[in-house]
Amino acid sequence: MLAHDMAMENNGTFLLRIEDIDQSRARPEWEQQIYDDLTWLGLWWPDPVMRQSQRHAAYQAALDQLWNDVLLYPCLCSRKDIEQAASAPQEGATIGPDGIVYPGTCAGSVNPYEPGELPYERPLRLDIEKATRITCAHEVRPDHPWTSTFSFCEHQHEPHGIRNVTAEHLIANIGDVVVSRRDMRTSYHLSVVVDDAAQGVTDVIRGEDLLDATPIHVILQKLLRYPTPRYHHHRLIRDDQGKRLAKRDDARALSKYRSEGATPNDIRRLVGLPEL
Repeated sequence: MLAHDMAMENNGTFLLRIEDIDQSRARPEWEQQIYDDLTWLGLWWPDPVMRQSQRHAAYQAALDQLWNDVLLYPCLCSRKDIEQAASAPQEGATIGPDGIVYPGTCAGSVNPYEPGELPYERPLRLDIEKATRITCAHEVRPDHPWTSTFSFCEHQHEPHGIRNVTAEHLIANIGDVVVSRRDMRTSYHLSVVVDDAAQGVTDVIRGEDLLDATPIHVILQKLLRYPTPRYHHHRLIRDDQGKRLAKRDDARALSKYRSEGATPNDIRRLVGLPEL
């Protein structure tokens, strides 16, 4: 609702995108509920709706570019391997936007693959140290007219709604994130960056729980020569105990409020937005 309001207030367009790269969590009835709920709330978006499961060629092109720029490496570690390495006494586990920050086990391994031989059978990680060094030094196509003044090399005053962050912070607290999962051949981080650029997105409205993921997306935009949108991070909806409402906790669904006779304006009041 906040994204829709901001788009309408600025004579923009609110976009709906079906992010279904994880087919194990995709169901036609759940997708239909999205359409039904958002329509009931009074939201409007143009058709056709972009569907990520139909965009693997675009994601592969982005991965090819990153791979050929020697910014990715294949990872052989299991989740258990990562947990054990990160919990070693001399290390200690650091939690980032994707869970335990990867300890870099495979980063220094000999890469048996050649440029153009993208090993989709392995998870692919972004070398965050090399990526930040390149973006800070503007080594990616020096003739490229940078579209963003945001830099991870020094402190800034949140020009894109991102809190101040340094390259050192990214390396220590985010690490080498996965940009292509073996079963998806992409990832959330990569797909949203590619799709935002393809759709000409100028403003991204997302929850503050994604605050630590946003710098990853800005880095990928720089590496892929994409423009950087403005980012707005809103507060989360919480229960009386301050716990975030989420599907995994069986939080109340809009359909339940609807069945109990609530109106769209009731929902807007509930989350602190002005009535229509």
